[in-house]
Amino acid sequence: MKSFDVSRLVDDRPAEGIFRVHRDVFADPDLFELEMKYIFGRTWVFLAVESQLARPHDYVSAWIGRTPVLVMRDAAGRLGAFLDLCPHKGTQLTHSERGSARVHVCPYHGWAFDASGKNVGIKDHKAACYPESFDRFSHDLVPVARLASYGGLVFGSLSADVPPLEEYLGEMKTFIDLAMQQGAQGMEVIPGRVAYIYRGNWKLQMDNGLDQYHLTTTHISYMDLMVKRARGDGHTEAHQFDWKKRMQQECGSFNFRNGHAITWINQAEVEKRPVYATIDEVRQRVGGVRAEWMLKGRNNLVFPNMQIADVTTLNVRTFRPISVDRTEMRVYALAPIGEASATRQWRLRQFEDFFSASGFASPDDSAVFEAGQRGFAAETYDYLQGFSRGGASLRPGADERARALGIEPVSSQHGMFELNSETAHHSPYREWARLMQAGLDAERQEAAA
Repeated sequence: MKSFDVSRLVDDRPAEGIFRVHRDVFADPDLFELEMKYIFGRTWVFLAVESQLARPHDYVSAWIGRTPVLVMRDAAGRLGAFLDLCPHKGTQLTHSERGSARVHVCPYHGWAFDASGKNVGIKDHKAACYPESFDRFSHDLVPVARLASYGGLVFGSLSADVPPLEEYLGEMKTFIDLAMQQGAQGMEVIPGRVAYIYRGNWKLQMDNGLDQYHLTTTHISYMDLMVKRARGDGHTEAHQFDWKKRMQQECGSFNFRNGHAITWINQAEVEKRPVYATIDEVRQRVGGVRAEWMLKGRNNLVFPNMQIADVTTLNVRTFRPISVDRTEMRVYALAPIGEASATRQWRLRQFEDFFSASGFASPDDSAVFEAGQRGFAAETYDYLQGFSRGGASLRPGADERARALGIEPVSSQHGMFELNSETAHHSPYREWARLMQAGLDAERQEAAA
């Protein structure tokens, strides 16, 4: 494998106002292999929402990078996560994304495992003439190195050498709370999900979720349709946003440690947000400042590959790297448990309009991702310039909005919508560079020893 100069790949010179990312970061297959080791193999990765695992024996299949993971509750309701691989021949056990099962049976040779990961059956064990040494090894499923939950979200890590989850999330916990505390009885995944694969690098979605600049070009047809609906042309609905009003609002971003970041925008029509239906109860429960932030639009990146989007309607997006130019998306709508039927319908319609693979916006994003990936093959340029917009408005530490919310970001930025800063991309790529450099350094030290 060729060597890499990480400082060349992420050209980060704050004193000079320079932040650039090399196209190889998205297109080099050798870099992708290192990402699987040094990023997905050494960080916390989102696995599931606890509501998907509400009862004993419930399970969810997930991924950490290219490693399949089985998350499940045992008979006593304890949560566990294991490599979704039969120890016999390495076959993946599950074929469903979620379900309930007391026992999981390998489809290849019939080895069986209970919901605690314990091997409870080896087909024809007594007649197999295994040597004595066979029974000295564990035949149970291999647990992931670390498993923890915060705010109803379950995370796992393939490495034991990660900080505690709450320390890793840091200030992002506040924004998880803003999503997961909208319901008095908690939050749940609405049954169903959107899943599709696009032909592009996983970091294109990481960028896109923090990018407000593309809205008025990539999604112009969606915005035109919403404007027509809002003014009564053809089919109309009470909860359609007037996007022209939204584009006259203030917006901003925060960078956090460990690669996390958010963008936010004030809402011109807060009454059209699903949470508005219960905002008085929410305000009493979480306080006025947090309730007002729940009414803002927020896109949150939990590094490396999970986003909580709450700009139209609340959802969780995960993007799974398959190869350097293939990524799987899964999108789940979140809602308060016990939500009124009319509000749930309103929420689902907003979700379907924007986030469905057959909706009015997600296909636009996939198309531009694939156009970008084709462009990365060109060898006539090196650096992408899409990381500097708004840099002159970036301020270190907390601004007055962050202080009112009680958070301490690495940096803050705000302005009117037309500014559309790209500075929220800095934290993810700085963490990408840090992890990649740490991995390369450790590998060189091992080789020299």
